[in-house]
Amino acid sequence: MKNLNGYYGQWGGAFIPEVLHETFRQLKDFYSAARGDPAFWQEYADLMATYSCRPTPLTAADNLSRHFGGARIFIKREDLNHTGAHKANNVMGQGLLVKRMGKGRVIAETGAGQHGVATATMAAKFGFKCTIYMGEEDVMRQRPNVFWMEKLGAEVVPVTTGSKTLKDAINAAFRDWVTNMDNTHYCLGTACGPHPFPEMVAWFQSIIGLEAREQIERQFGKPPARVYACVGGGSNAMGVFQGFLDLPGVELVGVEAGGEGLETGRHAARLASRDGSPGVAQGYKTMFLQDDDGQMRTTHSVAAGLDYVGVSPILTDLWEQGRVRFASATDSEVMAALELTMTREGIIPALESSHAFVQAFKEAGDMSPDEAVIINMSGRGDKDIFTIANAFKDPSWQQFIIDKGKEYEAER
Repeated sequence: MKNLNGYYGQWGGAFIPEVLHETFRQLKDFYSAARGDPAFWQEYADLMATYSCRPTPLTAADNLSRHFGGARIFIKREDLNHTGAHKANNVMGQGLLVKRMGKGRVIAETGAGQHGVATATMAAKFGFKCTIYMGEEDVMRQRPNVFWMEKLGAEVVPVTTGSKTLKDAINAAFRDWVTNMDNTHYCLGTACGPHPFPEMVAWFQSIIGLEAREQIERQFGKPPARVYACVGGGSNAMGVFQGFLDLPGVELVGVEAGGEGLETGRHAARLASRDGSPGVAQGYKTMFLQDDDGQMRTTHSVAAGLDYVGVSPILTDLWEQGRVRFASATDSEVMAALELTMTREGIIPALESSHAFVQAFKEAGDMSPDEAVIINMSGRGDKDIFTIANAFKDPSWQQFIIDKGKEYEAER
């Protein structure tokens, strides 16, 4: 349970510079008032229903269920949420808060680009100026999302420091906020960072779990035996897990990025490996991948959205309590699960989401047909087409890229 200072057990808190104290006080006040106002949640729910296609479906994956021959597999379809991922849930809620605060500019960090696209979309709808910080490496591997962010009117700033990935984008966004806090709100994209961000992001994302619980009981007749979600920062996992936290018979499974294998050190598994250790960074305390001097290590994942050194303090507390079990999936396992899901169900999960599919596929066959599992599909794979096509070494795609390059060169 969280205490008044934003700690979940020993994790969390708000380690912020003095210059941001007043900004955080204002944010906490507006957030607390909104959370205590039933009209605010109704406004949020109405917005998501009319603008963002909620409730998203819970799809019975009958072909996959038959393939594994064990538990019935259900997929919570956040890929059908507006902008193609769960990220819209959080940013639309924060957008309503920004309106209440009377600010005119939003900034955000993004790794996979889905949060950036969602924030740019929200800014366009509400009329805010928008700047998105994105690690240079992620800009290159998520070019389609960069294109859409810019076309939606956002300025995308590549971050060239550090590992040039998500943690560096977060650092850059905080530097901007310190300079422009009077008119700017930092729309943090995951359930990390200083209090109240972990709680606030988890609250907006809880709409996933509330829907999933009602849907599984209606479609299957009882709660699931297990719920799987990928974990980068942890917002989609917190979203779906909150629907079942009060049911001790439902096992909650978070799946981190195993990268090239835990033994290689090239991964982003903070809790599923022995490599994570307690630390304070980016305004909060959690388990980080860091060296003996407390310096953040370089992480790796085929999925840009899981390529992060830290994890939600709420999830770290639930892991420490034994309420959430953590596993990891390697890049090669992710590609295999993605291909199987595409060919058996006609559904294309994002590379991030595919991590959850890996663990569910490993375990579903050993379960009873009287049991059900839910996989939270946090987003769709359209954004990953370059990475996926490259991983599959698709010759027609490679030729397409070569031909397009020649075409653009000839037009210059």
